Amino acid sequence: MPRDPHRPLRADAQRNRDRILAAAVRVFSEEGLDAHFERIAKEAGVGSGTLYRNFPTREALVEAAYRNELARLCDAVPGLLAAMPPYEALRAWTRHFMDYVTAKFGMADALQAVVASGTDPYNESRKMIQAALASLMEAGTTAGEIRSDISPADMFAALTGIALTSAKPDQRDQAERLIDLTLDGLRPVRPGPGAR
Repeated sequence: MPRDPHRPLRADAQRNRDRILAAAVRVFSEEGLDAHFERIAKEAGVGSGTLYRNFPTREALVEAAYRNELARLCDAVPGLLAAMPPYEALRAWTRHFMDYVTAKFGMADALQAVVASGTDPYNESRKMIQAALASLMEAGTTAGEIRSDISPADMFAALTGIALTSAKPDQRDQAERLIDLTLDGLRPVRPGPGAR
């Protein structure tokens, strides 16, 4: 019997669910639509019954795995800002963003099947990511570490461009160089010698 989504999970059930979602991202990224629930359950260290109780259909599992990755990306912002200066927090977050994009691209076939079933897992993605970027950039601007004339939409467009060209795991070094180049462009312009 599928679980009631409105009923809170016990701590052990939440751990199982989290492990299932993490395993699903890995397996769907590797195998696409051919991924077997049994392999996902085994990788998560749970029984097939536990997996099916939480996610009765492939589409439900794919959508939940994607939304979980998106939430992890966006929910990382407060912790990063609490742990480091805003510019460094933004830099660290961009690495999380590339992890998210790499997982999303790896799951592309499975996500397309979800879209074909009539569900839009991407519905709130852009808004959530831009809100996360806005928090990071506002903190950086307030601290004088980031220019104020670049919007979160501009930064999202830049990161998306990098992701479209360099999101494969074997392109990670290139992606990080391009992100660093982009982040360097966010630094406030300092007047040069002799400037008035």
